[in-house]
Amino acid sequence: MATATAERAAAPAAAPPGPPRRRRRTHSRTEQRAGTAFAVPGVVLLLVFVIGPAVVSLVLAFTNARLISPTPPEFIGLENFRRAFADDATFHRSLLNTLLFACIVVPLQGGLGLVLALLVNQKLAGRNFFRTVFFLPVITSMVVVSLLWRFLYQEDGLVNSALSMLTGGAWAGQAWLADPSTAMGAIVVMSVWQGVGFHMIIWLAGLQTIPEEVYEAGALDGTTPWQRFRHLTLPLLKPTFVFVLITITIAAMSLFVQVNIMTGGGPVGSTSTIVLQIVQKGFQQQQMGYGAALSLVFFCIVLTLALVQRRLTRDKD
Repeated sequence: MATATAERAAAPAAAPPGPPRRRRRTHSRTEQRAGTAFAVPGVVLLLVFVIGPAVVSLVLAFTNARLISPTPPEFIGLENFRRAFADDATFHRSLLNTLLFACIVVPLQGGLGLVLALLVNQKLAGRNFFRTVFFLPVITSMVVVSLLWRFLYQEDGLVNSALSMLTGGAWAGQAWLADPSTAMGAIVVMSVWQGVGFHMIIWLAGLQTIPEEVYEAGALDGTTPWQRFRHLTLPLLKPTFVFVLITITIAAMSLFVQVNIMTGGGPVGSTSTIVLQIVQKGFQQQQMGYGAALSLVFFCIVLTLALVQRRLTRDKD
C-alpha cells in the first residue's frame, strides 16, 4: 500500500485538457480570412497601378500604337528599339545627359549627405534645428522648388544679384538656364540642394546604430578621429551605403520634374532626359508604342545599374 501510494505521489500530474482541436482550426481559419481580407486591397492596387500598366507597356513596345488613331495598332517587332538606338539622335543625347547627371549627382549628394549627417550627429546645441533646416527642402514639392530656382536663375534673379554684389559689380549676369553650357550644371546644383536632406537622414540613422562602445574602444587604442572614421564608421555603415547608393542612382536616372519645369529639355537638347523623352513621345507626340519601347529600355538600364551596384558592394564572404 505504501509503495503504491508513493508511486502515485511521484507520478506527474496530468496536464489540464487543452482546447478542442476543432476550436483551434476555427481560429486558424478566421485568422487566414482576416489576413486575406487585409491583403486584397493592396493586391488589387498593385495589379491595377503597377503590374497591369507594366504588362500593357511591354506589349505596346512591340507595336506602332498611337494615343489617338483611327487605325488599330500593328505588331512591328523590334522596330521601335532599332529606331531608338540607330536613328533617334535625341534619344542618344537624352541617354548621355541622364548618365552624366547621375554620375555627378550620386557621389555629390551621397557624400554631402554623409558630411551633414556627421555634423548633426555631434552632441552640440541646436542640432535638432539644423536637422530640420537641412530636411525642409525634401518635404517641399519638387514643382515648387523648380519654379523657385527657375526665378533664382534668371538673368536678373537672386543668383546673379548675389554674384554681382560679391564681385563689386564685375559680374554682368548670366542666363543660366538659357545657356547649353550651364543649364545642366544649374539643374545639378538645385537637385543636390533639394535631395541631400533625405540622404542625410538615412546616413544619420545608420550612424546612430553604431554602438558607442566601438568608438570608446578605438579611442583607448590611441586611434585618431580620421582612423576611427575610416576603420570603424565606414565599414559599419556599409548596409546604409548600399541603400543610399541605389536610391540616389534610381532617383537620378528618373530625372524629369526639374527639367520639365525649368528648361523643357532645352536649350538645344542640353538637358533632355530619358524620362522626358518617354513623356514627350508617348503623350505629346502620341507615339505610345515608341514611348513604351523607350520606357522598357529605361527599365533595363536602371535594373542593370542597380544589380551591378549591389554586386560590387555586397559582402565578400
